Amino acid sequence: MSEKNNIQEECPLQNKEIKTSIGGQALLEGIMMRGPKVTAMSVRTLKGEIVTEKWPTVQKTPAKVWKWPLFRGLYGMASSLKIGYKCLMRSAELSGIDELAEEEERERKLKKLNKKRAKEGLEPLSCLPEEEGAKSPDAPEHSASVAESVSEAKEAALEGAGETFPNSENLNAVLETEASSGSEGDLNTIIATEGDPVTEEETTAPKKSDQKKGTNGLVAGAAALGSVLGVVLAIFLFIWLPTALYSHTLKGVVEGGIAASYPRMLVRSLFEGVLRIAIFVAYMAAVSLMKDIRRTFMYHGAEHKTIFCYEKGLPLTVENVRKMQRFHPRCGTSFMIVMLILGIILGSFIPSFTLGSEALNNLLRSVCKLALLPVTVGLGYEFIKYAGRHDNRIVRILSAPGLWMQRISTKEPDDSMIECAITAVKEVIPEDGSDRL
Repeated sequence: MSEKNNIQEECPLQNKEIKTSIGGQALLEGIMMRGPKVTAMSVRTLKGEIVTEKWPTVQKTPAKVWKWPLFRGLYGMASSLKIGYKCLMRSAELSGIDELAEEEERERKLKKLNKKRAKEGLEPLSCLPEEEGAKSPDAPEHSASVAESVSEAKEAALEGAGETFPNSENLNAVLETEASSGSEGDLNTIIATEGDPVTEEETTAPKKSDQKKGTNGLVAGAAALGSVLGVVLAIFLFIWLPTALYSHTLKGVVEGGIAASYPRMLVRSLFEGVLRIAIFVAYMAAVSLMKDIRRTFMYHGAEHKTIFCYEKGLPLTVENVRKMQRFHPRCGTSFMIVMLILGIILGSFIPSFTLGSEALNNLLRSVCKLALLPVTVGLGYEFIKYAGRHDNRIVRILSAPGLWMQRISTKEPDDSMIECAITAVKEVIPEDGSDRL
């Protein structure tokens, strides 16, 4: 079933400024919003329509230890990364990006095959032989090329608002193990805070063909491999590389000269931290130049603006949202910067290893940093949570680096992206005001 959402319609309880626990995440051509009772994701398809799926925000009661300060940050971050990853994969399906990639791969293979057939003096094929119902050379040609279809679809997606189709395919079966007592986000996430428990509803996901299941399995496998490689890359860039750079380029100059009179552990941690932040900023700036990543960062900006508009107590209209700033203190980017700064402080307690081999010393130091990561995550979560509820001079000063970094991780959205964010947030605002902090 489908229904049209009026983008200009006011949301319930919007009459004064508030602080909300609602958080979100930018997806591929869409946005996920998470409220205390309902989670929703709205994705714009290649046809220009907004497809919305929503499900109860399932909150299984964790063990008591995961509710303690510091520990709750670890629990929240793990659950948030899990739901964020699944929504990201689902958005790729809804937006048509997966199908587009498959079609482009099919065209590439067909072009290669026809090139080979041309050398052998054979007629070109209109589709691959292994495809069901493959056409012979005498069959009618496609009415339009894939490139033309993709171009038209992209233009339609950028032209403006489309219809919203709630619950087009239920995600409960996919998200049945989701749990959160206070979520963390990734770089494109506003961190959601604790909400009221919601009873999990039993649902059955629609059955798919064996061929579709096989395709999804391959996609999931590739995504899992990508996640593992991403973790390895993160450890290399932000833990091992700064340690190695300091040891091989700066150690002699810093410890034997400009900072000889200061404690070595503090000096080393400070310089490694500066290198780590520089690498992080350079990495974010580089990926923001990629077209697809830039569009995701634009949706990230739309997410922040919409949350701000709701917190200001204004009607959720495109005009109102457009006027809001795109830098939010509860953003996952701010969380990352806070973690990097905390890493400098905690790293100053790691002793300098002198086991003869510099490579072994660097490895041991990197292992110690990994061991301190849970503490860093826990402390960072507590700060972000506090910053989301308070607005004073100290919070503004400590939040400034993260807000500055959002100039890279968020971009100004267009109206179609704002409409997508409004559609998602409307689905998760509770009528009883249980999202208020």
